[in-house]
Amino acid sequence: MERVQKIMAAAGIASRRNCEHYIEQGLVKVNGKIIKLGDKADATKDVITVEGTPLSLPDKIIIMLHKPTGYVTTVREDHDMKTVMDLVKVPQKVYPIGRLDKNTEGLLLLTNDGELANRLTHPRYEVKKEYYAVLDKPVSQQTLDKLRKGVDVEGRKVQFTSLSVLKNQVTLSIHEGRKHIVRKLFEKVGLQVKRLVRTKIAELELRDLPLGQWRELKAEDLRKLQTGR
Repeated sequence: MERVQKIMAAAGIASRRNCEHYIEQGLVKVNGKIIKLGDKADATKDVITVEGTPLSLPDKIIIMLHKPTGYVTTVREDHDMKTVMDLVKVPQKVYPIGRLDKNTEGLLLLTNDGELANRLTHPRYEVKKEYYAVLDKPVSQQTLDKLRKGVDVEGRKVQFTSLSVLKNQVTLSIHEGRKHIVRKLFEKVGLQVKRLVRTKIAELELRDLPLGQWRELKAEDLRKLQTGR
């Protein structure tokens, strides 16, 4: 027996936290009865429905995309702009793990594995992300010292796990996943990000995957996601 939101996430309905919202809204039933948050079920025996549709457990798939700029990280089909889903064509229903904003490029993962998505995005797991940034001007020694001490962004200090600088080019690693966090932390020290590329999640690297292309992850890739923090 497992919590129903965990089963739903494993089925690729949404992240576990979003699955909880479905339950709270009374949209989930087990054996015909509306459930409440925290209820458990047996996915092999019980009939679970979400908005009247029976739940099935599909084969898990994890995709690595080299996201270009100009694409929004969303699964909404009614969006006016180009989305990352326009680049990834698979029969399974997948959704992005976290997000990259429209003007950011680089490594983006998509999956129908809700458990993996939760482990890679929840703050308690402290999954490391690496970025390459081109700034509007060189980083002074004084600014570099400030960055190495950590930068307060919206009431919380952001600490780098690694930071290297060459004039106006910066390679950095952080555990943070807040929206626009890299751009905001540089703004706090008077710098503007002109180009931002996510190059690594945990120990999984973007490497030579062409811009706008994707590939399915292999077992070796999954081990890299599970070991890097």
